[in-house]
Amino acid sequence: MGTAEKIYQEVRRLPDALAREVLDFIGYLETKHGLRDVQAEDLKAAQEPAMRHIWDNREDEIWDGM
Repeated sequence: MGTAEKIYQEVRRLPDALAREVLDFIGYLETKHGLRDVQAEDLKAAQEPAMRHIWDNREDEIWDGM
């Protein structure tokens, strides 16, 4: 069993609030080691409410699988 699988098995047993802490810690490690572009993610999160009506519509469902 690989490390990721071991982590998964451990996290599955945690209450949801503690699992969220683990997820936050993973995000911290990704940022610390340059594996995550925080500014780009923040920009996407800021755009999401304004763009939701454009991204989520029946007319454009054909693009959802791409």
